[in-house]
Amino acid sequence: MGLTVMTYNIKNGGRGGRLDAIARIIKEQRPDVLALQELQHHHRHGGRLIRLLAEATGARAFLSRSRLGGQPVAVLVSEPATVISARHLRRPFHHAAGEVTVRTDAGPLTVIGTHLYPFSGARRLWEARWLASRADSRRMVLLMGDLNSLDPWTDHTERIRALPAHHRSRHLRSGGEVDTRAVRALADAGFVDLYRRAGTTGPDHTVPTTHGNGGEFSRMRLDYILGTEPVARLVRSCRVVRGGDTESASDHYPVVAELDLSVTS
Repeated sequence: MGLTVMTYNIKNGGRGGRLDAIARIIKEQRPDVLALQELQHHHRHGGRLIRLLAEATGARAFLSRSRLGGQPVAVLVSEPATVISARHLRRPFHHAAGEVTVRTDAGPLTVIGTHLYPFSGARRLWEARWLASRADSRRMVLLMGDLNSLDPWTDHTERIRALPAHHRSRHLRSGGEVDTRAVRALADAGFVDLYRRAGTTGPDHTVPTTHGNGGEFSRMRLDYILGTEPVARLVRSCRVVRGGDTESASDHYPVVAELDLSVTS
């Protein structure tokens, strides 16, 4: 047995009849812990939409709302995992961040789900630095979500060139340098990119999907599963899920990692 974790930006709450496809994708991957982003309207009417999605996928949902008009995020935990604690991270994120700790056979695992600022690298770095403070080399901590940031280990020249001109400023600093500061700040704090640690090969982009209308993207990896070293040592695999419903259910592909852990009740 292992622990399956997944992150997925479902684009504007799954509007337009996409929630059924999103639920199918989640059920196919069977994550023990799932981080969701862009949960537009899921906090309304007593949280009806996130409750329906949680029920459809057999999970408990812990929703975190934005204080600044952005979209909520959530961490969902499936049975038989025992949730030790859950809380909203009370920082002025444009979107939001939430933290859930579950019991495993190797001790508590803290999972942070978040969605960083899309439009400004400086603001994104600001938010990343708040999250970097959650890195603790003595603890198992996962950070999952849409970080809206390119990584500092890759040559992104062609990806930037392929972007529509009016979207390039999201990923460039004032001098024209590619802005990778958010992921770099998290890495410097001790968060390890599980995709790289697992040695995954092949296409790595998480946006855009084939039919998701992601016109602001150009085959970029913006969605990450990061972990402190005690987690990174346990990664078996990490992959971008493609094909089937994922090509149209969102403009982002989900990312899934398998860890050499088991949840306990």
